[in-house]
Amino acid sequence: MPYMTAAEEPNTAHPRFAEAVRKLGLADDLLPRIRRFPEATRTAAEAAAALDCELSEICKSLIFAADGVPVLVLMDGSSRVDLELVRHALGAEKVTRAKADIVRETTGYAIGGVPPFGHRSKTRVLADRSLLDHDIVWAAAGTPYSVFPMAPKTLIDHAGGTLVDVREQIE
Repeated sequence: MPYMTAAEEPNTAHPRFAEAVRKLGLADDLLPRIRRFPEATRTAAEAAAALDCELSEICKSLIFAADGVPVLVLMDGSSRVDLELVRHALGAEKVTRAKADIVRETTGYAIGGVPPFGHRSKTRVLADRSLLDHDIVWAAAGTPYSVFPMAPKTLIDHAGGTLVDVREQIE
């Protein structure tokens, strides 16, 4: 799927995300590198296919509820989150996937476009260590149509993430 650069297609990022990028002092570097797709890429697999990159180079931003409190988990696109490992990492009694309305209320974005930072509400962030296996990962820029590249360590730092091992182990 072809994509357009920010210069070719202005306003490719969600306005809230673009504002967060400006506040972080990243606008000049990051905003021109955002890629916009003509069709939505709501899944990591769709984004990887559109970018012609490895599935694991996609950074998924997933919202869970830990004892009813939203938490963001950053995970590589080829892996699944192990809820028991998240529960243990947070010291929570119960962890569940957040419903779509909670995702939107917490982040200000719809599922499929949630970026790793620039959310409406401050949440705790866990970042799976597997993201560090790559020099660059691609994450949503606030819409299912836009993504941006960033070094994983930098992305995790801007998200305020804590490195953890919460990837489901395949036997």
